[in-house]
Amino acid sequence: YETTPASGSEATSPSTPLTVQWLLDNYETAEGVSLPRSTLYCHYLLHCQEQKLEPVNAASFGKLIRSVFMGLRTRRLGTRGNSKYHYYGLRIKASSSLVRLMEDQQHLAMRQQPFSQKQRLKPVQKVEGITNGMSSGSGQQQQQQSSGLSDISTQVQQYQQFLDASRALPEFPDVDLQGSALPEGIELEHLKSFQLLYREHCEAILDVMVNLQFPLVETLWKTFWRFSESQAGDSTTLAVHDESEKRLPKSCLVLLCKYDPVLRWSRDCDNTLYQGLVEMLIPDVLRPIPSALTQAIRNFAKSLESWLTNAMMNIPEEMVRVKVTSASAFAQTLRRYTSLNHLAQAARAVLQNTAQINQMLSDLNRVDFANVQEQASWVCRCEDRVVQRLEQDFKLTLQQQNSLEQWAAWLDGVVSQILKPYQTSTAFPKAAKLFLLKWSFYSSMVIRDLTLRSAASFGSFHLIRLLYDEYMYYLIEHRVAQAKGETPIAVMGEVQTHTQATNQNLTNQLKNKNIKNTLNL
Repeated sequence: YETTPASGSEATSPSTPLTVQWLLDNYETAEGVSLPRSTLYCHYLLHCQEQKLEPVNAASFGKLIRSVFMGLRTRRLGTRGNSKYHYYGLRIKASSSLVRLMEDQQHLAMRQQPFSQKQRLKPVQKVEGITNGMSSGSGQQQQQQSSGLSDISTQVQQYQQFLDASRALPEFPDVDLQGSALPEGIELEHLKSFQLLYREHCEAILDVMVNLQFPLVETLWKTFWRFSESQAGDSTTLAVHDESEKRLPKSCLVLLCKYDPVLRWSRDCDNTLYQGLVEMLIPDVLRPIPSALTQAIRNFAKSLESWLTNAMMNIPEEMVRVKVTSASAFAQTLRRYTSLNHLAQAARAVLQNTAQINQMLSDLNRVDFANVQEQASWVCRCEDRVVQRLEQDFKLTLQQQNSLEQWAAWLDGVVSQILKPYQTSTAFPKAAKLFLLKWSFYSSMVIRDLTLRSAASFGSFHLIRLLYDEYMYYLIEHRVAQAKGETPIAVMGEVQTHTQATNQNLTNQLKNKNIKNTLNL
């Protein structure tokens, strides 16, 4: 395999000989046995981390597996809707240290099903009632949900190295009344009960996410907001809601959901919670993440807005709007960060390939940067010396064949250098956004020139440009949040709110115009 490598950067990767030896030391072929494909890839990622090697993607690793163990077959095993691909005819050697790892995972899975009930959530269930959500729905639905969740949640130890599971939920401040009178029918004790219940609710969500039990977030939302499928509900749901009523009557909950100080407080708490969850799930946007975990995060992001809207069906619109805005910013951030992570891993292959780097340098040297600057300066008005310095730094960094992390450090340095004059100015957010627009415009002009010249490395440049644009957005987002003393989630929530307000104004204007036209007719 080493002498006749496959195409791509994985063929020339220095990790290949070590990885082949690692495979031979830990696995062997055998009839009648199978091993989940995702499990084998996660073992490989652990191996790369221990040996300080750059891992290849799952597809490239699959090619390597088949070149080492000839004739290996792939089968899809498991119950319908909960099946996954296995390597059939492959097993872990009895002498391998991975045997102990698998045993630990199985032991952890038994301890944590369902939902760490024996340890982590049992105390929450006792004191919270409306928060944990384990008893809502019929027994059959619970069984189906539990089996559906077991695929990713039972592998929490396997994915633990990719999470920042030590992250705790920060303390929430008290509701700032700002001199506002409490709503009629609301006592100070009701407000305190709401704060306590909300805190417990957020802690339960964090607990669910740490254990990778993503779908249970919907259950937590439903129980907190007193959702029931029917007016009567089943006995268990009613029991949970009865416990909720003792701590905070539903009528008081509804009144508080219209109270401005509570709305502001809930928004701030959600932004804090969601920012913590993002940093727990994706502590490093550039570090490789297993595809199974990435897909689970993306599926969760795709569903959470509809889950929340459904759970708050009978809650005042004011609170629904606040909650959904923060949740939408959270979902968008998860989607962007997982996409950024995917681009980063694809770009590693390019940045590690000497032949591709040399071709990129050759094509880049043929770009007419003077013409690019002449056209772009009319729109962006950037100083010639700044653009020339960035051009030279980019070529030098490319020539040195730096790693992805070194490129990230260079991009971070560019942002710091350009925005330094605005560091203590209130104009910092505006200057940061303007720089992002200029960066995007210049990079599109360079890509245009490469396209017109039919550059051989156009595909590589296109991939790198996508990654750098996305990472630059990530850097600017965090710098603006830092300058405003807010979380990035809060900043994205402001964007959502502004967009919604703009769309609403346009809708109202069109509605008024149609009414006026109708009256004229």
